Amino acid sequence: MKIIYIVVGCILCALSYAVFLIPHQIVPGGVTGIAMILHFLYRSPVGVITIILNIPLFLVALKILGIRFGVKSVIAIFITNILIDFFIYTLKISTPTDNVILGALYGGLLLGLGLGLVFRAGASTGGTDIVGQLLTRNSNLSVGMWIMIVDFMVITLAGITTGSIELALLGYLALFLSSKVIDLVLEGMDYARAAFVISNEHQKLTDEIYRKMKRGVTILDGHSPYSKEKRPVIMCVITKKETPFFKSMIEDIDKKAFVILTDVFEVLGQGFRKRI
Repeated sequence: MKIIYIVVGCILCALSYAVFLIPHQIVPGGVTGIAMILHFLYRSPVGVITIILNIPLFLVALKILGIRFGVKSVIAIFITNILIDFFIYTLKISTPTDNVILGALYGGLLLGLGLGLVFRAGASTGGTDIVGQLLTRNSNLSVGMWIMIVDFMVITLAGITTGSIELALLGYLALFLSSKVIDLVLEGMDYARAAFVISNEHQKLTDEIYRKMKRGVTILDGHSPYSKEKRPVIMCVITKKETPFFKSMIEDIDKKAFVILTDVFEVLGQGFRKRI
């Protein structure tokens, strides 16, 4: 399954560059972005130059992240960059749009999706992808956020070099989109919610949750420092689709109930699917 993620991710990354980003001269940052600048100035092949520039970073990743990461990353680096040049020079795929904004949007989305799949397989396509994976090991920032910070500087340099503020702004847009999609692929969307309910009708509410929603309930011991009273707190996990019905049911039983709903990243147990 991991090799499938790597191959599909590399194809998507290569297409994002060959079909959208390079034709519209939108630099999304990273080592490939530097190779793109050289391509615009000297017509050098983006894929080949990217591979050459990635050699030092790869050696660092091999030492710090391990041989398994290194082998998979070598595969991803070569597949992605060989495909970039293959799509441009052999297949000569043309961009489907002359609109530079659409080029930035779809280029960023495809790039983020491709990188996210490669990352999920424990690999990298090189450049700031590797830098992001290294930096996130010792910080609270996500991989996508680190890539965005480093690539921001590369895009700024590209804007100065090419003398085009508009292309630099579009590069920032593509970078933002790709970073968000990377995080979405790696972390997924919130698919469940945890509910905490404080009510004088806690027993009736518990019975109704069991009977109508077939959801498990845990009663937590709550205490009010103000009134000095003990207040049972109902805790249960529901899906997002169940949220409107859950709120309506509570309102029908106790309009004065205090309800807290919060997104849940992952739920393991009966009644919920494991995050992919």
